[in-house]
Amino acid sequence: MVAPWWVRPGLDIEDGHLRIAGRKAEALAREHDTPLFIYDRRRFAENARRLQSALADAGIPFRLRFALKANPLPEVLAVFRGMGAAGSPDSIGIDACSPGEVERAIDCGWQPEEISFTGTNVSERDLDVLLARRIHVNLDAISQVERYGRRSPGTRIGIRIDPGTGAGYNAHLEYAGDRPTKFGIGPDRLGDAIAAAGRHDLTIDTVHFHAGSGWLADGLPAFEAALVAAVDAVDRLRAAGAPISEVNVGGGLGMPARDDERAVNLDAYAAVLARHLGPLGVVVACEPGDYLSKDAAILLAEVVTVERRREVTFVGLDIGWNVNCSYFIYRFAQEIVVCRAADATRSEVVTVTGHINEAGDVFAEDYRMAPVKEGDVVAILNAGGYLQAMSSTHCLRPMGTAIFLDR
Repeated sequence: MVAPWWVRPGLDIEDGHLRIAGRKAEALAREHDTPLFIYDRRRFAENARRLQSALADAGIPFRLRFALKANPLPEVLAVFRGMGAAGSPDSIGIDACSPGEVERAIDCGWQPEEISFTGTNVSERDLDVLLARRIHVNLDAISQVERYGRRSPGTRIGIRIDPGTGAGYNAHLEYAGDRPTKFGIGPDRLGDAIAAAGRHDLTIDTVHFHAGSGWLADGLPAFEAALVAAVDAVDRLRAAGAPISEVNVGGGLGMPARDDERAVNLDAYAAVLARHLGPLGVVVACEPGDYLSKDAAILLAEVVTVERRREVTFVGLDIGWNVNCSYFIYRFAQEIVVCRAADATRSEVVTVTGHINEAGDVFAEDYRMAPVKEGDVVAILNAGGYLQAMSSTHCLRPMGTAIFLDR
């Protein structure tokens, strides 16, 4: 029998049972109860090293940072902190988007100079923390440049641009395009940003952009179009005297969620970066969150309802979107595996729902799944990023616990 597409070291099948990091998922659910997140600690490091290797092979100076919003758990951050000392080639920095994330990173061992902050609608209270910690800040609005400059004249900043084109897992997750976006300074306002920085003697040393979230192999051309806009911004800023030393290309690299999805070829991604940014002589910064964390965990739930309703079979779980917002908010697909029959034929078409009392509490629609019965434990894959980080007690439902395993 051909193994399912998602099988890999640390996520496999033994005698039909799903295992993560060598442990049977169903047994862990029975021991710890559901909802339960199970993390394969080693997978975070494997993902990071794979991306670092591709960037190094492309021959470009680079910095890899973890987007902390994807998963701020101290146990996760400890993995990245342990991959290399501050300033070493193997080290992983932090991309933060709030003062709380900055404080979490420092509490977990990062030095301020290893942290890059890119936020939006930055308040005076935000600046109180950022300036006290001496964090490098990428600003995404003219008013933000003015506010920052009044508080900290004569310092260095980055500019977050709107590249005018985006790449995402779906159109909703493209962060730039024909319509105006809340993110970034467009080319028509770049001159105003330069003037605002000049009024406060600010040195612009970084160009930042973020094309979107979760994009896969077919999104590389759109990402490259955004990269062209960033190069143009570098040229304009340098012509105005700005010593641009870093181009931060944001995150957004996705992980496949279904067997018909294809991952970004990292060598092709690095080659695109090298082709456009190599001639500029800048450090290339990447700050993925999903790519480094997404497939490092599964979320376990119990099936509590299997019932036909108007020609549709509904599979109801004992979790809700409060612990798994992936489809509810982002429309990200996820694979759902019956833990006792992980390699069984997917012969049923079902809609999988949660226990939050809202119609949108759905995990998969018209989804082909192995036969399932009430009392079964199922695993939702790709649960390592943006799930626990965004969990809530909506409807006073529990957020789920986590265990961390080592291969």
